[in-house]
Amino acid sequence: MKVSFTQKEYTRLLELVHMGLWMAGSRPDDPATMPERYADLAQKTLVLAEPLGCADLVEVDVNGQYFLNEKLTDGPVAEKIDKFVEDAFWSELVSRLAERDLRSELGPTKLTEELTDDEEERLETMEENYWREFETKGTDNLVVLRGGKG
Repeated sequence: MKVSFTQKEYTRLLELVHMGLWMAGSRPDDPATMPERYADLAQKTLVLAEPLGCADLVEVDVNGQYFLNEKLTDGPVAEKIDKFVEDAFWSELVSRLAERDLRSELGPTKLTEELTDDEEERLETMEENYWREFETKGTDNLVVLRGGKG
C-alpha cells in the first residue's frame, strides 16, 4: 500500500500524532515519557518529516530518536490541548458534583446503580445548575470542607 501526503496534510498528521501522544501520557519536553505501545509508530511517522518537507517541525535527540519541536507543539496545537483540558475539567467537575449531590439526596437505601427517569431528570437539573454557576462565577464560590460536610 502506498500513501501520499501533501506538506499541509503531513503537518496536520503530525499535529494529530502530538495530540494523541499527549493524550496517551507523552510529554514533548521529555522523550522518555513516550508510551512504549506507540513509540515505534511515532518514530516511523516522524522520520518522514524531512522527505515530506516538514524537517523544521521535528528534531532528533542524541539517541537518534525523533521528537516534535516547539514549532509544532506550541501555538494552535497547544491551544487545542488547553481547550480540551479546560472542557474536560468542567465537564467532570459538574458531573461528579451532581452525582454526589444526587447520592446524598437519595440516601444509603438506594439499592441499584441504575437511575429511574425521575432520578435522571433530577441529575440533569443538578448538572444544569452547576453549569450556570460555573459559567458565571467559575470556581469563586466553590468551597472544599475538609473532613466532611459543614
